[in-house]
Amino acid sequence: MPGRDETPRRVTVNREGPILVEGPVEVESADGTTARSDRFLVAICTCRRSRTYPWCDTSHRHRKPAGDRRGDGQAQKDEEEKSRP
Repeated sequence: MPGRDETPRRVTVNREGPILVEGPVEVESADGTTARSDRFLVAICTCRRSRTYPWCDTSHRHRKPAGDRRGDGQAQKDEEEKSRP
């Protein structure tokens, strides 16, 4: 495409966090609005909890664990032990 930078952008996908994109970046939302960042590295929110969406504000860090997959309550006990002094 004419006028586009030929250097590919590096995108890093984190399982429990934002998508990191080497900037500058322009993000187009579903409603057609655009947001632009000229930073050298941009964190794009994937949890939709960010107050600065589409940019990540680390709101995903405050999320509670998805649940105890074993069904014995051990995940919650583990979290409680971590928070004790």
